[in-house]
Amino acid sequence: MDLKDASRMVLTESGPHADLHDVAQAVYDDYSADREVPSVALTGMLAEASRKGVLLKLKQRHGDHAVNDMITVLAYEVDRQRTHLAEGR
Repeated sequence: MDLKDASRMVLTESGPHADLHDVAQAVYDDYSADREVPSVALTGMLAEASRKGVLLKLKQRHGDHAVNDMITVLAYEVDRQRTHLAEGR
């Protein structure tokens, strides 16, 4: 799974939550255009998806394995960016 697919998963279930949908759409659009997404946006999207119950809905629809892959891909990118920033200091 790549970052675009991972963000699309959140986007597909975010419809009932306008704030989450807006963030997920922006993240997905950026990845679709091959732009990097700031780690703060990814962290916020995952946190909001968790608070709104979207991760649970995704697990019900796609299974634990797919959702764990999605979270891992997004979390790895957050960690990669933070490590890169820390090394630059």
